Amino acid sequence: MSNIKEQKFHKIKKSNIGGAITGMLILAGIIFSSFAAMLAVFGLYIIDSKIRDEHIRISNMADFYKLSESKKNEDILGALDDPKNEYIIIDSDKKVVKVHGSDTCDLAHGGYIQTFDSTLTVFPDTELGAIIPSVHGRITVDSRNIRKVLEKNGISDDEESVDLSDCIKLPLWIEVPIDNGSSLVGKAYLNVYFREFAVTGILAVIIVCITIALLIFVIIFLIKHLRNRRRMREVFYMDEVTGDHNWLWFLSNAEAELTKRGNGNKKYAVLDIVFVNYRNFCVCHSVKEGELMLCKVNEVIKKHLCKNELCAHHSAAHFAAMMMYSDRDNLEERIKKMISELETINEDHKFNFWVGVDRIVANTDETGRSIRRRSVDIEKEYNNAGAARATITGSDSAVVFFDDKMVEEQMWLDWVNENQEKAIENEEFLVYYQPKYDPKTGEMSGAEALIRWNSPVKGMVSPGKFIPIFETNGFITKIDHYMLTHVAHDQRAWLDSGRKCVPVSVNVSRAHFIEEDLAEQIRDIVDEAGTPHDLIEIELTESAFFDDKNALITTIQKLKNYGFAVSMDDFGSGYSSLNSLKEMPLDVLKLDAEFFRNDDGERGRIVVSEAINLAKKLSMRTVAEGVEEKDQVDFLAEEGCDLIQGFYFAKPMPKEEYEEKLSDEMK
Repeated sequence: MSNIKEQKFHKIKKSNIGGAITGMLILAGIIFSSFAAMLAVFGLYIIDSKIRDEHIRISNMADFYKLSESKKNEDILGALDDPKNEYIIIDSDKKVVKVHGSDTCDLAHGGYIQTFDSTLTVFPDTELGAIIPSVHGRITVDSRNIRKVLEKNGISDDEESVDLSDCIKLPLWIEVPIDNGSSLVGKAYLNVYFREFAVTGILAVIIVCITIALLIFVIIFLIKHLRNRRRMREVFYMDEVTGDHNWLWFLSNAEAELTKRGNGNKKYAVLDIVFVNYRNFCVCHSVKEGELMLCKVNEVIKKHLCKNELCAHHSAAHFAAMMMYSDRDNLEERIKKMISELETINEDHKFNFWVGVDRIVANTDETGRSIRRRSVDIEKEYNNAGAARATITGSDSAVVFFDDKMVEEQMWLDWVNENQEKAIENEEFLVYYQPKYDPKTGEMSGAEALIRWNSPVKGMVSPGKFIPIFETNGFITKIDHYMLTHVAHDQRAWLDSGRKCVPVSVNVSRAHFIEEDLAEQIRDIVDEAGTPHDLIEIELTESAFFDDKNALITTIQKLKNYGFAVSMDDFGSGYSSLNSLKEMPLDVLKLDAEFFRNDDGERGRIVVSEAINLAKKLSMRTVAEGVEEKDQVDFLAEEGCDLIQGFYFAKPMPKEEYEEKLSDEMK
């Protein structure tokens, strides 16, 4: 999709909220982890401080023991052997050499505890082995012995309430080295109070609550964002007139439907539906009532669509639709049935609708197996339907299918647009000359310059195949300059070679007359070639007189002042010729070739005769073009027509052949 607005919306669609949600979840994880880490550090700090206090106590016991041994002081040893102090002395081989109190130390399962400032060797208690050290510097709690610990501390696990001042004493043996490899292993107690459990629990609850709150916030944000995005999508895809789907919605959904897996074997048709009477209806009633009619049109179209078929208001009186079909006849029948209902959506008016159709065939391989469509240019398909619709003439309802001929016409249009500039540069455009003769003397008294395109790719191309395209795309103004330049140089060359020269008329497109300095441009081109102005005649088509009349009159007057003759081509092909003659200071009147085709007898001769007489009274010369029969020549000569141009005397000819004609005129 080339539409900038659609491209930007696709970026919005693709930008999901996954990043925001991921960020919030990461933030929640960081907060949760931070609180959990704080809780763990708090717990470790409590355990570390308790173990450190006990380690200090047992280290003091070891110091007392060493002192008593060194001084053989029984009083010191008696102070150490307080019933509250339980310890054992072990040698370097871990053999017990002395016991004070009960020996419940499990020397076979020792381990390490890493505190904040030291590493301690510890052993579990064989009687109440709730704390189990490991060789990795960590301790674990054996839940199987918790009940024994509670009972030992006088706490029953079936009590309905717990006193926060209650304390659980968890035994652990800590080794402190003495001398000569022997050590004192003292029984330590980790006193854990229930109030510490309460604080830890409260912190844990706070962490969980904060985490849950963040998750709830993320969920609410997600729901709100999805709802807002859905609303934005609805607004973005809503047509302001019908309140239903707009063109961007059609582009997006039609492409999605066509490229959907499994739809490769289905045939689709894209429709350009035009409400022919819409503008007239708005003029006669109001824009508001016209928009109400568009709403009804939209509803009728939707009514005639099946599941997965689409329609949308495109612009003004245009609607786009996409239908599935099995064969052309069935599709055309459905469309005509829809048109029939559309024509009668208003009781007081009969409306007409034009429908252009472009078909999208099934996408299959050589074996007939369905192949998924990878991409479809919906705008191109709709433009093709529009091109088919544009060929409809008249005002009645009609359906036209885009076909190969239209493709060829579009390819030709593209080829012309792509090669026109190169053709100018390479001078592929040739000037052909068609002489004009005096019907009384048979003498060549003028000529008209006509263009041909000699393409190295397409060969000789007639002007009817490219001039209308140039008039549409604006390239015709360059062609006008090209023709005028070549004719002026040809005239100068023929004068220099001593040939007889006659005035040559050069067509100037109506598109040129929007330029205020057109007369000066023509004058400068002719002067640059050094050609006398009386040898160049500027020819205007009658359609030019329907544009800015004042600007046209000013330009014609300037051209006449510069010495150029000005003629009106195709007189009689329009409906304002007489009015144009009244206001325009023209020199030459060219009678349209249609006057001399399909001769309708006396009435036609009267019209031609009066046109010639009218021109004479206005001091204008007359030229009859398209003359092919001798009796036509005789009649025009009798009526006083000044010049005749047509196949009777000569067809348009290349420059070289025309030069020979000029040479023959001198003999």
